[in-house]
Amino acid sequence: MNSAKVKAYKVAAVRTATPANLLLMLYDGAINNLAKALKAFDYEDPLEFNLTIHESVTKAQAIVRELNYSLKVETGGELAQNLVRLYEYFDNRMQEGNIKKNREIIAEVYTRMSELREAWGQTYENMMDEKATAAPLPTQPEGAPAGETPSLSLMG
Repeated sequence: MNSAKVKAYKVAAVRTATPANLLLMLYDGAINNLAKALKAFDYEDPLEFNLTIHESVTKAQAIVRELNYSLKVETGGELAQNLVRLYEYFDNRMQEGNIKKNREIIAEVYTRMSELREAWGQTYENMMDEKATAAPLPTQPEGAPAGETPSLSLMG
């Protein structure tokens, strides 16, 4: 598949995603960039080493900053306040890891973000399961002949 088609697919996926899916996509993006940075620590070429780590970490930082800016702290209560502190911590640690080119710092943020992403993913799955079990299937309307399935009318 060519890059234009891949880009169009990604744009469509983002535009049609639910807020919960967008959150997971952002986490996936940050985690994938941190994984690229960790892989770059094995590069022997100093230019490739430094450039790949720097670009990957700064992309992950941009995503974490977007996560932080998107929080509704006024209405989000204690959870939102804790996430602000956590995202700021991630951002600061990534900055330090990038400047020092320290694998352990980048690995720490990678691990913590992966755990947080897993928790959000599980929460989302649980919400979807609850929604599916809470929504009863359509039943036979009163007075309808037995054996006929109800129809949907867009006109009312």
